Amino acid sequence: MARSLLRGPGPALSGICTVGAVILALIGVWIAGFGSMSETLMRVGTFALAGAVALTARAAERFEPGARRWMLVLDAVLLAALAVAIWRYFQIGQALEIGLYFFTATDLWIGYLGLAVLLELTRRAFGWPLVIVCALALGYAIFGNSLPWIFRHSGYSLQQVLQVVWYSFDGVFGTPVSVVVTLILVFIVFGSILEAIGAGPVLLKFAFALTGRTRGGPAHAAIAASGVFGTMSGSVSGNVVGTGVMTIPMIVERGFPRRYAGGVEAAASSGGQFMPPIMGAVAFIMSDVTGIPYLEICAAALLPALFYYASLFVSVHLEAVRRDIRPIPRRDRPKLNRHDYVMSLCFLLPLALMMFLLLTGRSPALAGFWAVISAVGLGFVLNPDLRRHPWRVLQGLEHGGRAAAQIMVAVAAIGIVIGVMNMTGLGLRFAGVIQSIAGDSLFLSLVMMMLGSLVLGMGMPTVPAYLIVILVMGPAIEMMGVPTVIAHLFVVYFGVLSSITPPVAIAAFAAAPIARADPVAIGVDACRIALIGFVIPFVMVYNPSLALVADGFSYEGLAWICLRLMLCIWMFSTAFAGVGAGRLGVPMRVARLALGLIVLVPELWIEALAAAAALALAIADLRPRIAAEGDDGPAGTDTTPAPGPGLAVSPPASVQAAGNAPPRRA
Repeated sequence: MARSLLRGPGPALSGICTVGAVILALIGVWIAGFGSMSETLMRVGTFALAGAVALTARAAERFEPGARRWMLVLDAVLLAALAVAIWRYFQIGQALEIGLYFFTATDLWIGYLGLAVLLELTRRAFGWPLVIVCALALGYAIFGNSLPWIFRHSGYSLQQVLQVVWYSFDGVFGTPVSVVVTLILVFIVFGSILEAIGAGPVLLKFAFALTGRTRGGPAHAAIAASGVFGTMSGSVSGNVVGTGVMTIPMIVERGFPRRYAGGVEAAASSGGQFMPPIMGAVAFIMSDVTGIPYLEICAAALLPALFYYASLFVSVHLEAVRRDIRPIPRRDRPKLNRHDYVMSLCFLLPLALMMFLLLTGRSPALAGFWAVISAVGLGFVLNPDLRRHPWRVLQGLEHGGRAAAQIMVAVAAIGIVIGVMNMTGLGLRFAGVIQSIAGDSLFLSLVMMMLGSLVLGMGMPTVPAYLIVILVMGPAIEMMGVPTVIAHLFVVYFGVLSSITPPVAIAAFAAAPIARADPVAIGVDACRIALIGFVIPFVMVYNPSLALVADGFSYEGLAWICLRLMLCIWMFSTAFAGVGAGRLGVPMRVARLALGLIVLVPELWIEALAAAAALALAIADLRPRIAAEGDDGPAGTDTTPAPGPGLAVSPPASVQAAGNAPPRRA
C-alpha cells in the first residue's frame, strides 16, 4: 500500500479499497466462526465498511483514462455523508436498542443522508429498477393513507418512517443484512479462496472433462451442485454465492449469456430449499409445526423436487441447442492428470467437511468457517505454487470482500421494502383479503395463496417466509380438503420461488455481481427456467399421488401424473427455447405453452386428449435426434460436428493451461 501512495491518488485509493475488502472478508469469516459481541456493530459497522469499499472502488476508477474525474467530488461527499450517518447511529445505538431515545431534527437529516447514500450506491451497483422499488415503498409509507382499498393505512410521519427504515433492525439493517453478515459472507469468501489457491482452474477443467459430451456442460454441473449444496443451506443467497462463484463463470465460458448463467444458478440454488433430505432446514420446522414425521415430509417432497431439477436440465439442454452450443470435441477436451486429482481435494475435502458438520447439526455459518480454514490449509499443503506465492490468499480475500460489498448494498436496499411492508401491515391485510375473495373456490384460493406467498416471501429467508404464510393462510386451504403436508409444501415452494421473482429477487441480486449482469434480467431468466416450479405446487394439490405419502395415493395416479408432468416439462421447455425437431415459430411456441398447461387440467377427457397430442409432438421432436445419434458411428468415435460461425467450443485458456501443466508431487 505504501508503494501505491507513491504512485499517485488512483493507486492509493485502489490500495485503500483492497485493504477494506480484505478486512470485510475477514470479518465475515470471523463472525461465522466466533460470532459478534454487538448486534449493532455487526450489522451497521459491516454495512458501513461495505459502503466505503464500494465508494473507494468507484473513486479509484475515476483516475483511469477517459473517466470523469469531476465525479470524485460526489464520491467524497457520499463517503463523508455515510461516515456521518454511521457515526450518529453508533452514538445513539444503545439508546435505540432499549427504546429510550427521542429523535431530534439533526437525527432526521442525518438519516435522510444515510438513505440517500444507500440509494445512490444501489443505483451504481444494480441500476435504476431496485432504486425505483425502494422509492415507491418509501412513498407508500408516507402517502399510503390517501390510497383506496387494502392499500390504505393509518398514515405515518417522516420521522416514523425514518425511525423504522433507518434507525431500527426492521429496515435497512434488518434480517437480510444479518443473514448476509452471519452466513453469506463466509461462503463468498470460500468461493474466492478456492479460486485463489488454485482449485478454480482445476475444477473448471474437471467440469469440461466430465460434461464435455453434453451440450449444456457446466450449466448442468451447476444445477447438480446447487441442488446438493442447497438442500443443506438455509439460505438461497448463500447457496447462490457459495456455488455460483465457481459455476457462473464456467457457464459463461461455454457461450451462454451472463444473465442466463446467473438465472441458471439462481433457479438451481432456489430448488435446494425443497430438495430432501434437509430442505434448507424447512423440513425440521415443518415437522415441528404439523406433527408429521420428518421422513414422511422428505418422502412427500422428493418427486416434486426431482421433477423441478429435471425441468432445469431439459431447459438448459434446449437453450444450448438453440444457441448452437455443441459438445466439446474429444480432441479438445482437457486431460486430467495426477496433479489435477490431488488439487481437487482442495475442494472435495472442505465440501465433505461442510456436509459432515451440517449433518451433525452444526450451523451453516460454522460449516462455512471450517470450509474456509481447511481450504487454505490444503492449498498450502497440496499446491507448491501457492507456497511460492502466498499473497494469492490475500487476493482471494480481496475478491471476496469486493463481491460481499455489492451484496451488502443490495440487501440493505431490500431492507427498505421489508421495513415498509412490516410497518404498514400490507402483507397481512393482503392475506386477509385473499381469504375473503377466494370463498369456496379451491383454485382461486390457491392462486391467492401463491400471490400471498410471493409477496410475503420477498427478501426473506425461507423459514420465516414459510411460517408467516402458513400461519395466516394455511388453515383455510386445509379446510378445503388439501392434505396438510401438501398445503405446507405449497407454501414452501412459493416462499422459496419469491427469491427469484422480480422485483425483489434476492437470489438474482446475489448472482448479479458474480455474473456481472442486471439482477432484474437475471430474475426474469430464472423465472423462465424455473417455470415448472410455479406449476408443481398446483399439481400436488390436484394429484396427491405425486407426494407419495399423502391421502389419496395410488400407483395408477402416480404413473399418470408423472407422464403428464414429463410432457408438460417438454412442452414448456421447447416453447421457451423455440426448438423442437427444428426451429419453432411463434404460433407453435404459444400452442405448446398452452398444451403444457392443458395436459395438467384436472378433467380426465381433457387430460387424455392433451396428453396424446403432447406425446405425439414429443415423439416427433425426439425421433430425428435418436436417428442422428444412431448414425454417429461406433462407440468411442468422435463425430462431433464442427462449430458454427463464431462458436467457440475449445475450453477456456485457464483450463488449457491447467491441462498442460505437468503432474506435481504434493
